[in-house]
Amino acid sequence: MKDLESIKSVYFVGAGGIGMSALIRYFLSKGKMVAGYDRTPSELTERLMTEGAQIHYEENIHLIPESCKEQATTLVVYTPAVPQDHAELTYFRENGFEIHKRSQVLGIITHSSKGLCVAGTHGKTTTSTIAAHLMHQSHVGCTAFLGGISKNYGTNLLLSQDSPYTVIEADEFDRSFHWLSPWMSVITSTDPDHLDIYGTKEAYLESFRHYTTLIQPGGALIIHKGLEMQSDVQPGVTTYTYSRNEGDFHAENIRIGNGEIYIDFVAPDTRIHNIQLGVPVSINIENGVAAMALAHLSGATDEEIKQAMASFRGVDRRFDFKLKTDQLVFLSDYAHHPAEIAQSIKSIRELYQDKKITTIFQPHLYTRTRDFYQDFADSLSLADEVVLTEIYPAREQPIPGVTSKLIFDNLRPDIEKCICKKEDILNLLSHKQIEVLIVLGAGDLDNYVPPITQLLEQRCNRK
Repeated sequence: MKDLESIKSVYFVGAGGIGMSALIRYFLSKGKMVAGYDRTPSELTERLMTEGAQIHYEENIHLIPESCKEQATTLVVYTPAVPQDHAELTYFRENGFEIHKRSQVLGIITHSSKGLCVAGTHGKTTTSTIAAHLMHQSHVGCTAFLGGISKNYGTNLLLSQDSPYTVIEADEFDRSFHWLSPWMSVITSTDPDHLDIYGTKEAYLESFRHYTTLIQPGGALIIHKGLEMQSDVQPGVTTYTYSRNEGDFHAENIRIGNGEIYIDFVAPDTRIHNIQLGVPVSINIENGVAAMALAHLSGATDEEIKQAMASFRGVDRRFDFKLKTDQLVFLSDYAHHPAEIAQSIKSIRELYQDKKITTIFQPHLYTRTRDFYQDFADSLSLADEVVLTEIYPAREQPIPGVTSKLIFDNLRPDIEKCICKKEDILNLLSHKQIEVLIVLGAGDLDNYVPPITQLLEQRCNRK
């Protein structure tokens, strides 16, 4: 890649993605001119524009700023979610610009630091955000490139001038995490996903095996117990295990009640008593153990870890409580893989054992729905009522015969269920009795969360 000092402009093709936005903020912080394209406006792109980025929403080379057409001083960054025949990407390619994937640029930026990376099919966003919060609140500090917006900081980028550590969410999509050189890495889970990229479960697991070979000697692998993958670390890398209840790092004396969770954190060389989880859902016991392991091995003190765990406020769209009253609970969650959905519903069931749980789910990708529709049905059947919307296509074209009805037809027979267009969701909810409502998915259903919140708040106020 060009020397960062010689780059004057950075242009992003697919600027609205959560991972891309952290890089946009990074280059803005370095005083670079930053511009880009995204398909649709969003709250995130609007915020990036207020922070100084120039973003447009029409695929049109004439909208590329002139300063980004200087081949010698411009870096072009793209996301694999953008089609290869995209007009702007084609223009840059044909004119000899230096073009890199987001993951390549992240790998180069972080290569000279000690990367604390979190990989896995699910759990990586919350775990990496907790780890970043623990490190940032400690005397050690960190820079962080996160896959979600931290509620503590209102951003997915943290910058440190003097800490040697960088917390990174390591994304397996398109084998992106193979560009990283971790100092330490957590692997949370390896349930097969992205089979449109990998083809088979075996190839997916092999990708994680290769990732473990990239951990630097002197560093560590912190791997969830019982994963169906082989690790292959270099000599000089220490391997630890973790889980909720067992492993080198685990929790004991778990107390769940009155909407609070307290645990003891057990490490090979210490025990931290009475840690309060700032976001008290049971999956965060396991996510917290992994994050605390990273922070502990990186030099954060027991007291720093304990205080920061209690002050963690969560991640946007990860167990994101929008309404929490005695009569009614509403939350939004990014879960879009069957294993994530099962964890999400189980965690909510643990908190609200006697309440009816209604789930609205927007499937994400035709290929994922085709590959896992039975698993989606099994996970969603843990709820009491399921509302399905149409599939969010993201980067894909429709596949004949693949619709939300595949999931619908395989839900358990006694469950309350329906299929609804997303624009009809508000009308549907206005006629439903709601106790606990979860909106699930990684698509654009989240745009309906604010009006749903307003509708439910009005209902609470009338009671």
